[in-house]
Amino acid sequence: MNAQLDLPRLVQTSLRWNNRFHHLGARFYTPLAPQPIPAPYWVSRSAAVAKQLGLDEAWMDSDDLLQAFSGNLPISGTQPLASVYSGHQFGNWAGQLGDGRAILLGEANGFEIQLKGSGLTPYSRMGDGRAVLRSSIREFLCSEAMHALGIPTTRALCVVGSDAQVWRETPESIAVVTRVAQSFIRFGHFEHFAARRQLEPLKKLADYCLERYYPECLQASTLAGNAYANLLQTVTERTAMMVAHWQAVGFCHGVMNTDNMSLLGLTLDYGPFQFLDAYDPGHICNHTDRAGRYAFDHQPDIAHWNLYALAQALLPLIGEQSLALQALDAFKPLFAAKYHQLMCAKLGLADAPDALIEDLLSLMARDKVDYTIFWRRLSHARVDGHTTPVRDLFLDRPAFDAWMLRYSELVTHTQQGLEADLMLKINPKFVLRNYLGEEAITAARNKNFSGVSKLLTLLNSPFDEHPGFEHEAGFPPDWASQIEISCSS
Repeated sequence: MNAQLDLPRLVQTSLRWNNRFHHLGARFYTPLAPQPIPAPYWVSRSAAVAKQLGLDEAWMDSDDLLQAFSGNLPISGTQPLASVYSGHQFGNWAGQLGDGRAILLGEANGFEIQLKGSGLTPYSRMGDGRAVLRSSIREFLCSEAMHALGIPTTRALCVVGSDAQVWRETPESIAVVTRVAQSFIRFGHFEHFAARRQLEPLKKLADYCLERYYPECLQASTLAGNAYANLLQTVTERTAMMVAHWQAVGFCHGVMNTDNMSLLGLTLDYGPFQFLDAYDPGHICNHTDRAGRYAFDHQPDIAHWNLYALAQALLPLIGEQSLALQALDAFKPLFAAKYHQLMCAKLGLADAPDALIEDLLSLMARDKVDYTIFWRRLSHARVDGHTTPVRDLFLDRPAFDAWMLRYSELVTHTQQGLEADLMLKINPKFVLRNYLGEEAITAARNKNFSGVSKLLTLLNSPFDEHPGFEHEAGFPPDWASQIEISCSS
């Protein structure tokens, strides 16, 4: 008699799986199951993402799903894999990269679901394939915060923790964050095949993306009916819009490598990110970035540079360099127009001279004015007419008064009540400042997850007042400026 294999129990969910990326074939990934973690426990869960996926509410108390999203039990219908890609890191060609600590479970209800921190893969290089509690909480909270701010982003379903430890700068406990997006395809996926002159898989990937995500690009258009040029232009436009949102809200990504750039124009891979405290256009949030390549004011140019890398990868399919350059030409005017529109909206104006915006930002930088608090106070000033709280943010009061006079003259030509109300729906009261994340992480290390839950609630509705939570909307403490975040964050 043959001995029966001891197969793992399959977790059943309400998710309907359709693993399209898996169908691309073996050159695109390595089939790989996530590695288990000992004694997993829930850290936090997003009911909003669960609802978007179609998971019923009972999942929040399900031990089966706790085991599944920790990588301990397989989910029925999934075909787990680690995808391969390449890319430029800090402007230098890094060669083959890939999902070094992520496993794509598959696609369910139109969304790819990925475990980050789920163990070694063939692409882990010198890493251990794990994520730590600190970085997982940061990614979970910021993914949901950015979505609530209206910024294109990947989402996060949950964080699972474990007392098992790995070494970073010090020993840290591990965690797994479940990420959700329409797709996790990156610029680097195309660079991988282009660098190897593997045109068949390059075309197969591009055709997959056209059919799956950009069917409109298959139609005749101004770019000579060239679907691949249309694809490049549409990705260029989405990226320009995304980065314009970053700049308007004061978000620093920190590590804009081409392997961290989404083909769908989503904010991807939350590592050493930061929301600005004091406005500093040259702020470098990534302690690893000693040359300042990814400083806040460099982000639009870096995004454009990364798009050139994508264009180079797609050029064998586009065929004509002039068409690729024409597609890339969409970036600068669209970014400028969208950024101007967003900044005017933050001012509560239908339009404003560029000089008014530029002079304000120069004054804020010179006086190190808190970026989020300024915009929120200005919004309230438009509602109640009290400008003193705004003026108190500035050291150079005469300069602010002069700017405020120019601004007030424009305001008199608008419908003040309507525009003022809209300002409070555009300028958030709450963003995920680094010190707030640190406070929640410190408590979570002691199995107190109330800080994570509190922040998730506030960040899910960042434009609401939330009386009683003034600490979370206040100035950062002095120690906040000493927080160092790097690629290990």
